[in-house]
Amino acid sequence: MWQAPADFSWLNLSWFSWRTWQSFDWANPGFLYALLGVPLLFLLRWLLHVRLRKKLDVALFEGNATWHWTSVLRYVPDIVFGLFLMLVLVALARPQKTDETVELSSEGIDIVLVMDVSGSMELTDFKPNRLEAAKEVALQFVNGRVQDRIGLVVFAGHAYSLTPLTTDYELVRESIKSIRLNMISEDGTAIGSALAVAINRLRESKAKSKVCILISDGENTAGSLAPELAAQLAHAFQLKLYTIGIGQEGTVQMPTDSAGKTVTVQTGLEEKTLRQLASLSEGQFFRAQDASALQEIFQRINGLEKTEIKETRYRDTRDYYQIYLRWAIVLLLLWLLLKNTFFTNALED
Repeated sequence: MWQAPADFSWLNLSWFSWRTWQSFDWANPGFLYALLGVPLLFLLRWLLHVRLRKKLDVALFEGNATWHWTSVLRYVPDIVFGLFLMLVLVALARPQKTDETVELSSEGIDIVLVMDVSGSMELTDFKPNRLEAAKEVALQFVNGRVQDRIGLVVFAGHAYSLTPLTTDYELVRESIKSIRLNMISEDGTAIGSALAVAINRLRESKAKSKVCILISDGENTAGSLAPELAAQLAHAFQLKLYTIGIGQEGTVQMPTDSAGKTVTVQTGLEEKTLRQLASLSEGQFFRAQDASALQEIFQRINGLEKTEIKETRYRDTRDYYQIYLRWAIVLLLLWLLLKNTFFTNALED
């Protein structure tokens, strides 16, 4: 029968190096303080012995004894026994090392941002304009996501997908930064078409939560698909729709024209439609009348659709007290051997 070879790694003197001891975790560190008591015990024993000898003042013969270096050898058994005691204390302190492995697991959320890039997003009731304010907040939203796939859809008179669902957040950020006014030649607000493109991205997703965030400042004026039908399709595919109505109602300034004149326009928001779309898909509608409100809305959505990250820790603790206990046994056997040799001074026993 095959047997594993004996392990003699404990004989390595590196176990007594300061660096090795620093790498240990000590289960019972109080025993380490007791190490200082071992030499104190031997010191007290020696002082007591000297005092007794002075009191007895016994001489077995007359003459002067000369010192010889071999007389130091009588202390070797005491030193060995002291080391034995210290190693027992080290073993009782239980030196150990712990390897900890942390595994992070999460079920990400699939999110598609649907952004209106029609001409009305040029209005300056948001600084510098509605589109740039929406882009800035969308970038902050992307920066706060972890393990989620994010896609991007833009729309005006028609819609198209700018970025597929991806965890490459740098790509998503660069795509958001690239959004500009008039990037779609056909003006208008095709909300239904935009939702259809988003649904197409999300319908085969196996994520635990599928979310579409629609940012628009106007009513549906283009496209061949009714927004209400698109919202019903979203609900059928278990897709949650958050609609954000952006912009103030009333007289709003446009950027100055080529002649430097200020142009104002009358604008309104078809809140009823956006609210209905959110309701049909069991989502929520939000109204943003300034940049701070828009930022707060994204923070609320970020809290509602938060990815749950599970942290699993595996701790593997290994004890090393056996090594020092083996050394202690070796020293104990050595001490017993020395007690029966010329190293021992019989008068001290």
